[in-house]
Amino acid sequence: MLKHRGFPSRLASSDFQFTIRRANPRGITEIVRRERYRDRRPADKRADAGFMRALWTHFGDQPFERGNLDAGRISWLFGREVVPAEDPFDPASYDALLRIDVDVARASFPDVFGADASDEEDWA
Repeated sequence: MLKHRGFPSRLASSDFQFTIRRANPRGITEIVRRERYRDRRPADKRADAGFMRALWTHFGDQPFERGNLDAGRISWLFGREVVPAEDPFDPASYDALLRIDVDVARASFPDVFGADASDEEDWA
């Protein structure tokens, strides 16, 4: 399992984790698409934005290996802002390649990509 050096381990001042310390000996947690409903807690929305900011800062628009990135946190963005970068894609592999869909991410997280922070965020 690749460890992404320099990637934040969690959202500052919170318990929202972004990375895992070691591989799961009982099996790899699969990445699945989780629905984000408009009534999500503000803290959850901040965690999504913080994770997207970390992904963008660390990887930009280049494909990246899942490695030690938390599957639960990726799952909140998967299928929208974070998409598979390979075909076939194995959602239960630490070696799976992902990439940021910049157009979708820019629309969903305008504050992360330098747009006016007063724009309404798209959480659907």
